Amino acid sequence: MSETPFWRGSTSSMCVGWRAGSPQAHGVQQLYFLALAIWIVSTPVVPKKPTYAQLKALFLFPQGIERFRGQYFHSRQYKHPDVFQGKRVLVVGMGNSGVDIAVEASRVAAKVTICTGRGAWVLSRVFDHGYPWDMVFNTRLMSLIRNSLPGPLSRGLINYRVNQWFNHENYGLQPEKSCLVREPVLNDDLPSYILTGRITIKPGVKEFKDSSVVFHNCPEEEPIDIIVFCTGYNVSFPFLEEAVIKVENKHASLYKYVFPTHLQRPTLAVLGLIKPLGAIMPVTEMQARWVTRVFKGLCRLPPQSVMEKEVNEKKKNQVRRFGLSFDEVLKTDCLVYMDKLASFIGAKPSVLGLLWRDPWLALTIFFGPCTPYQYRLGGPGRWEGARQAILTQWDRTLKPTRTRVPAGSSSPCPSLLTVVGFLLLLAAVVFCFQ
Repeated sequence: MSETPFWRGSTSSMCVGWRAGSPQAHGVQQLYFLALAIWIVSTPVVPKKPTYAQLKALFLFPQGIERFRGQYFHSRQYKHPDVFQGKRVLVVGMGNSGVDIAVEASRVAAKVTICTGRGAWVLSRVFDHGYPWDMVFNTRLMSLIRNSLPGPLSRGLINYRVNQWFNHENYGLQPEKSCLVREPVLNDDLPSYILTGRITIKPGVKEFKDSSVVFHNCPEEEPIDIIVFCTGYNVSFPFLEEAVIKVENKHASLYKYVFPTHLQRPTLAVLGLIKPLGAIMPVTEMQARWVTRVFKGLCRLPPQSVMEKEVNEKKKNQVRRFGLSFDEVLKTDCLVYMDKLASFIGAKPSVLGLLWRDPWLALTIFFGPCTPYQYRLGGPGRWEGARQAILTQWDRTLKPTRTRVPAGSSSPCPSLLTVVGFLLLLAAVVFCFQ
């Protein structure tokens, strides 16, 4: 019999145990609250030994994969680039995993090709003035600009900004539908590897053959030895009964990506089933802080009808903004999302209030990176050292790299010296938008 753990859900409690016949069959524990801290529980789009019918149902794969005689596997099975030694490699899909695998493979493979039907924006981890990209991108000022400007203008600015590093169209990477916000690919090597011929970008696969592939708009066949499917995942909860968390069209109906909307009481929470445009760990921490207060009865959820309406509206907006696939439905602006959860527990920082009490801290919060320290300035879990941590975050960021400091060197973060000149502008912005 199976030894797989199982969960049984009800409106008031959860049970955990093992199926009959397993060595642990005698142990069943009743849980009144359950938080699944699982990031993304999902299954690869490509089965280990797929049939054409399975592949077509899962991801609308091109025909012919069932007769391909070479080796192929999903990116989840990838361990080491030695498997590509001297081979001709095709990477299907262009997310972060696909590009990372392609870059590693190109150092040992005879040839590496990435095929993508929709393209992608590629960003360097090293952003303006050599600072980490997310500490420059995820600021309250940048978030205000992104979310306040009309959609076409905001997307136009993003397109202009990402093309400053290199012209994506010249490298075959320009996104097919620039009207949709795509998750950026973070890789410092890809442009130079394309430029030197180590990696080639091709359109989507039209057909697989015995030892080659045919791409769309490319009549000639491309010989291939190994195919890596970097085609994402399908959301699934194999350890839960289907009625506990409803999954429709690859989307789990979760209020704020956390609470199932159909339970009579909030006894189950899912942490990490989200793809923020930023770091995942601070977002998951904020989810956990909110969940624990809901479980303890210190925060209340809206009525079921309100939650279901918001989930449905959110799903429609996400499809219009990001697209329909599983990964896109889970995407969200991490700063806006964290502010919303922080407001539920009383931990959202008030820039306007701080502007009068502590102007330098307010300016740093608004113009500087939105690090998790900001959500420890007040509310439950308040930390006395949060203010000092915020004001010195650039010192810690640059300390590992400033191993040689010339005499008379500039401040580690010269941009902060200019924000005082924008004090009136900040006050106007805060009054208008907060």
